[in-house]
Amino acid sequence: MPAGMLWAQVGNGEEIMRMKAILTGLCVAGMLCTMPFCGVEAAQAPMAERGAKEVLGAALEETEGEAVPEPAGIPAQSMHKVRLTWPVTPRAVYYQLVVLKDSGDYPENIALVKDKVYTNGVEVDLTPFGEEKKDFCWKVCPLDFEGRPVEPFSKPCPIAETGEFNTTAPLPTTEFEKMADAPLYPVYSWIPVLESQHHEVQVYRCGPGGDRLVHTLQAGRYTIYEDSGYTQPGDYYWRVRAVEEDGTPVSDWSEKSPFRVKDHVVVAALGDSITHGGGAFSVSPGYTLYDWETYSEVPVKNLGLSGDTTEQMLDRFERDVLPFRPKILVIMGGVNDFREWTLAWTTMHNLQQICDKCRTNGIIPVLATATPINPRVIALRGMSEVPLADWVDRQQYVNDWVMKQKYAVDVSSKLTDENGNLKAGFTTDGIHPDDVAKKHIGETIGAYLMKEFPEIVTK
Repeated sequence: MPAGMLWAQVGNGEEIMRMKAILTGLCVAGMLCTMPFCGVEAAQAPMAERGAKEVLGAALEETEGEAVPEPAGIPAQSMHKVRLTWPVTPRAVYYQLVVLKDSGDYPENIALVKDKVYTNGVEVDLTPFGEEKKDFCWKVCPLDFEGRPVEPFSKPCPIAETGEFNTTAPLPTTEFEKMADAPLYPVYSWIPVLESQHHEVQVYRCGPGGDRLVHTLQAGRYTIYEDSGYTQPGDYYWRVRAVEEDGTPVSDWSEKSPFRVKDHVVVAALGDSITHGGGAFSVSPGYTLYDWETYSEVPVKNLGLSGDTTEQMLDRFERDVLPFRPKILVIMGGVNDFREWTLAWTTMHNLQQICDKCRTNGIIPVLATATPINPRVIALRGMSEVPLADWVDRQQYVNDWVMKQKYAVDVSSKLTDENGNLKAGFTTDGIHPDDVAKKHIGETIGAYLMKEFPEIVTK
């Protein structure tokens, strides 16, 4: 399976995840947490700066909970459901949500538990509960692939103060507004309405004559990958609603989520899913956390496309690169070549042709070394084919050639262990570098561009 297609399968429903029994395990109810945010405020907290914190203790001693006030203007009998959100935790694959009867944080005080929430928010049905739900509190624990806590449980927060009640539409979670420019191939993500499994996404282009529908996409539960690149400059927005399997709407449309396509950029990056973004299985490229361009001090237009081989990158050069007329093109590819039967010479030939096309069109090509993979982690996850044993020889051969080119930057050496593999601490699936590694890639490329091309990138 090419790198990046894994994300599409996970994002279009959690069929693969549900099939994996190893994604079991619960956090211990009552564990103390130092996660500083909760509720709606949490969704606005800086996500990329959050690091793993030390687990501070086991279960708290039993305490009597204190009642919390009702949400203003909403009596308990009208609290039919609540949407709870929190910041994305680096390297978390999914979350466990625990709702407590009040602020007392001990096992006997649990009202309900929601397991395997694959995004940073969830809606909870409150209709089975009576007046007591006005006192409910909630906490959340981020879990890794094996179901182990990445961080301890958050501090319990009153639902009445931190939840959104009786919402009628999904909540978009993309972070395009935090990016230097909208990615060429957007990935749309949202928090679904209750247990909705099917969604419909519409994309519009804004214009003086009114908004024009670009197309409609049929999606699964949490995300959908855009199947066409946006090269036409202008202002766009997308929206989502829940539907039945037959397409019958079951929710309102979400608020419009805007993004802008610029007609000219200084630096662009052509690549596969390593460039496209996304990480830890369930965090899509619509978030900034696993987007290396986020960490570059030089703004970079993301032209990555999940699943691409170097041949596919070459094939879409005219379609996806030339419309933006970049002065510099960062080229990083090869991971999917190494995972398949592609010869190192073929990978080098494809990269050379991309560089030749750059020069023909007045673009400076900057090659970045291809990141390593970790076959052992890939095998443990069981969600992608293990590459041929000679993959590391092919990768090193290509990277040696890359570093002999006029403009080349090494982003892979610090990510590589003594056996040539991607360090296990830098990846969840064995293929995609996680947030720390993406930060290294972005900072390294940004520093290189500033050093080599200060007059171009600072204009």
